[in-house]
Amino acid sequence: MKNTLYLKPLALILAAASSSFAFQADRAAEAARWEKQARNITIVRDDWGIAHVYGKTDADAVFGMEYAQAEDDFNRVETNYITSLGRLAEAEGESRIYQDLRMKLFIDPAVLKTQYAASPAWLQKLMNAFADGLNFYLLKHPEVKPRVIRRFEPWMALSLTEGSVPLGGDIDKVNLGQLQAFYGKVPASPEPLPGEEQPSEPGGSNGMAVAPANTAAHHALLLINPHTSFYFRSELQMASEEGLNAYGAATWGQFFIYQGFNDRAGWMHTSSGVDAVDEYLETVDKKGDRYYYKYGNEERPLATAEIAVPYKTSSGTAEKKFTVYRTQHGPIVRESNGKWVSIRLMQEHVKALTQSYMRTKAKDYKSYWKTMELQANSSNNTIFADADGDIAYFHGNYIPKRDTSFDWTRPVDGSNPATEYHGLLSIEETPHLLNPKSGWLYNSNNWPWSAAGPSSPKKEDYPVYVESGGESARGLHAIRVLQDKKDFTLDSFLAAAYDSYLPWFEKPIPALIKAWDATPEGNPLKAKVAEQIGLLRKWDFRWGVTSIPTSLAVFWGDEARRRVGGGRRGGGGGSGDDAFASAPAEQLLQALAAASDKLAADFGSWKTPWGDINRFQRLNDDIAPSFDDAGPSIPVGFTSSQWGSLASFGARAYPGTKKWYGTSGNSFVAVVEFGETVKAKAVTAGGESGNTASKHFSDEAKRYSTGELRDVYFYRSQLKGHTEREYHPGS
Repeated sequence: MKNTLYLKPLALILAAASSSFAFQADRAAEAARWEKQARNITIVRDDWGIAHVYGKTDADAVFGMEYAQAEDDFNRVETNYITSLGRLAEAEGESRIYQDLRMKLFIDPAVLKTQYAASPAWLQKLMNAFADGLNFYLLKHPEVKPRVIRRFEPWMALSLTEGSVPLGGDIDKVNLGQLQAFYGKVPASPEPLPGEEQPSEPGGSNGMAVAPANTAAHHALLLINPHTSFYFRSELQMASEEGLNAYGAATWGQFFIYQGFNDRAGWMHTSSGVDAVDEYLETVDKKGDRYYYKYGNEERPLATAEIAVPYKTSSGTAEKKFTVYRTQHGPIVRESNGKWVSIRLMQEHVKALTQSYMRTKAKDYKSYWKTMELQANSSNNTIFADADGDIAYFHGNYIPKRDTSFDWTRPVDGSNPATEYHGLLSIEETPHLLNPKSGWLYNSNNWPWSAAGPSSPKKEDYPVYVESGGESARGLHAIRVLQDKKDFTLDSFLAAAYDSYLPWFEKPIPALIKAWDATPEGNPLKAKVAEQIGLLRKWDFRWGVTSIPTSLAVFWGDEARRRVGGGRRGGGGGSGDDAFASAPAEQLLQALAAASDKLAADFGSWKTPWGDINRFQRLNDDIAPSFDDAGPSIPVGFTSSQWGSLASFGARAYPGTKKWYGTSGNSFVAVVEFGETVKAKAVTAGGESGNTASKHFSDEAKRYSTGELRDVYFYRSQLKGHTEREYHPGS
């Protein structure tokens, strides 16, 4: 008996030791495999710190670009996957529970693992390389301590497939306060919860293409100008001996160039106004311990599941569990007037990842169209140009066919079978353009009905749900710089992208001047703003770092909107025109007096040049940035896009500051010319590295602020004399 008692724990110890040895052996073999693959990969850092990744295979290029991205900013790589997998609360605590719950309603690791296993072999190889590159980085950098994800798995790539935030931003349409009210059984919060803070800057991007007939060199030109939060994407190149050679902006952690170009073609995505997400009012009844929803003449059981959301506490980790419900339309996300509301959005993870990657290898219009046939890019319009001279516009790539007798901008009756989808609109059935007679096309997150001037698609030819937006001051500005010009060069095209005109003010400022002119001479308010009116009367509606009228106009515009109303994108065709034209004169002048007083209080005088107010500053790499008026900063001339500025800089004052600091807008800018060879200029906000000690943390700030783009070293021969370091991952 004594021997038996002794042998049992010894057996357990030996078994544990054997398991540990096997684990270590597996890890050693894995590390050896990574080392071997790394020798097939070369990373060349140019003199701006930008990674040019060369591999024998596409998988090698993916491995190398993930390693390079992790070198530049592992925190942002990890944070994107923490967010997309619904694990923020594990890093940041209880306040993120409902943001995680929202993600977990749509992103299920078990489902993604199954989809990964069923993916084609070539895509599995790329997903494997994605995980291997990041894990190899962590192996080689033990000083880096991940917040949550200590090991990346290949299937994780399917959680972040479109290049924007998860599922192209569609998930953000679920209101967190209402989600919390439903599943947390508490009143809806009147304030935005963490994860749904409302940005003050209109989101969006600019894409433009010019046909060879309108260019001096008879080559197609493309503008790539995403407006996102700063440092949202890295700039890099990835190339292989299997036909991959793409350059541009890649969202941290994704293994494809999201907005960019290869040697023959380029693509730019802008946020679409297409209605691709729908809500359904579900009639729900409880019978016994089960819930049922009405569908036609049936009562169908709601699917139920339990979702656990772990979250960080001061003493470790806790967990909150939710019983969640869904109908055939999608998960229940809120309640409205006694009805439960489900939401339906695209969830084609494998197709979306396939499309995002394969378009980077498309070399002409025909092959790019082929990638669009996957119809898994739900939130974007696309501007395209190629070396054959083709330019094209594609509207949102995932548009369900729906009965137009329903108002799809509002929740529809889920019990009515007529509200079901009838497949998707084909590319031919959606707004699209190829080589318009105008010789140019664009999109700036406005409607497509002005995309190519007189050559634009016609609104009446399409279902109403293909576009929910309108025209904008920025859209009118784009038309202004593109039309009636036949001799574009790469440099003049770049100048157009930074054109300083602010069309929002075209009608409101004359309304203000008219109000001053009509005010009696004895009115003290008239005397108080007389000098300001004199400056605005002579103003040409153009921004500039030395411009005092720009400061006055922006501060007045903000103040007048609060007092008068009018749309954020009003003026020059927007919704603010009529409000300003009909506003009482006293109201407009009071707004100018208040704006002048604000300028004087914050900056010492209302005669403050715009560049003294509007600043670029990068003090650290925090995802939620902080600013300091005592720290170094750079003047920026261009303004918020809400005034119609094509070059966008979303800035405001922050706690403890008077100066305005930008956090969004132009984040990456590139102009590309497609000929026998491709030529490009580009700039990234701040710099490529997230390391404050690196010279590449802010070495592009001055160029960014002035629009002085640098040459892109697309061909390896161009890196001669511009190479800072050449190495294999891990070396």
